[in-house]
Amino acid sequence: MEAKLTLTDQAYERLREDIVHGAFHPGDKLRIEFLKQTYDVGATPLREALYRLSADGFVHVQGQRGFRVADMSLEELKDITNLRVVLEGMALTQSVENSDDAWESRVVAAFHHLTKAENQKEPDIQEWEARNREFHLALVSCCHSPWLMRFHEILYDQHKRYRNIARIDRSARRNVHDEHTAICDAALAKDVKTLCKENENHIRRTAEITGQILAENENLEE
Repeated sequence: MEAKLTLTDQAYERLREDIVHGAFHPGDKLRIEFLKQTYDVGATPLREALYRLSADGFVHVQGQRGFRVADMSLEELKDITNLRVVLEGMALTQSVENSDDAWESRVVAAFHHLTKAENQKEPDIQEWEARNREFHLALVSCCHSPWLMRFHEILYDQHKRYRNIARIDRSARRNVHDEHTAICDAALAKDVKTLCKENENHIRRTAEITGQILAENENLEE
């Protein structure tokens, strides 16, 4: 039983990662036979993983017709953005309230790693994404609500899915490092109000730019 659950977890993580990073596009059919060959996993763990992904909003179940990657829209992006602002603000507040020296060390280290990734002459996008995630997770690492952290993770990855599809050119449209610096400074100062405000501005700037690029792409396809 444990081996079966482990295979399901592995299939879930790999499929989710590929959907978030755009290996599968919105509306793509997720055929079991193809996925079996791609991930070298049996049909049962794959179906269980796909149902879990449907509960998280990454996959749409089509009754007897199988599974497909969930669609994307400007309306959904706005909804995800608003929910992420609220829930991440709650997680940040609880994390700062529960913070200790170890939390502060994690935030400082994560920000240092992110700064190095952002200051490279030719940034490695995958490394930047990993360091960005590390930083944002460090900030909420003292939030002890399992439900809040579960929804935070789902919304973070849903936002990331949109960001990856849009292929944002960060350097041309904004100074992300300055935004991260403001967030880090407020966190280390334990200024919850400023922290939540700077984090909301950061999220909404990402959503605004992503929405613009998504709209441009839709116009090109028409």
